[in-house]
Amino acid sequence: MSKKIEVYEVGPRDGFQSIKCSMIPTEEKIAIIDSIIESGVNHIEFTSFVSPKAIPQLADAADVTKAVLEKHPEADLFALVPNLRGATNAYELGLRKVCYVVSFSVSHNKANINRTHEQSIEAFKEIRNTYPDLDIIVDLATAFGCPFEGKFEDPARLVTFMKDYVDAGMKACCLCDTIGIADPVQVKNVIRAIKEAYPELELSVHFHDTRGLGIVNTMAAIEEGVTEVQSTLGGIGGCPFAPGASGNMATEDVVWMLNEMGYETGIDFSKIVTAAKHEKEVVPGNYSGHNINIENVTVCKAG
Repeated sequence: MSKKIEVYEVGPRDGFQSIKCSMIPTEEKIAIIDSIIESGVNHIEFTSFVSPKAIPQLADAADVTKAVLEKHPEADLFALVPNLRGATNAYELGLRKVCYVVSFSVSHNKANINRTHEQSIEAFKEIRNTYPDLDIIVDLATAFGCPFEGKFEDPARLVTFMKDYVDAGMKACCLCDTIGIADPVQVKNVIRAIKEAYPELELSVHFHDTRGLGIVNTMAAIEEGVTEVQSTLGGIGGCPFAPGASGNMATEDVVWMLNEMGYETGIDFSKIVTAAKHEKEVVPGNYSGHNINIENVTVCKAG
């Protein structure tokens, strides 16, 4: 019997935010999101309610939100919010699910969102208390290592850090390998420690492919019982505040692996590759996907 794995596409936020050389037309963003959903992907982080001065590429968050909510009311749609103002903007447009980011690393938290850890937990509580019906995924950046502080070897430190968020009402957490420094043994140790400490917590993972270990780290997490994995179409993106961070795990590569192994994703591989190829043609960026470069992906298995 196959096992269901939920693939979360985060490229329209995580990937597009890094594009600085040109503005992606709003209509093109919506078309790419449409093609992702048409391939069978049901979970999409599609924009971010941040200051347009900080990330001009996502200044059209409201317009994109209105369009995708109207066109895809059945999809699991969510956006990143950095603070109460962002949460309010998302909520008033009809969103009932968001991501909130905090870095395990003190220095990266300062570089990424310009906050101390104390300020970050208070901002989370403010959103939680103001909108108790809002589903919040806490994106825990630099969970495995930091560009400024190195690799984190002791899972107990991470477990301790997460307690304030669990106590404040965190129900879902995504462990993010912001610079692609994790290895499969570390991944397994971290997930085991968190599951033991917080068995009710919904866990997902987000790996970068800096050292070519994104897909094996994803598989290591699945072997430890994680059923929600994040990736970006074409592998586009990478943290703009993490020096040396390369692209994300490519959605089409993850789908290929999982479908071939007998996992149930509900995603049509040929359609997701077609979507990735189209995106690469119209959006300039750092693409790390492998299947995106294969001429005829429908027959490559028989080659």
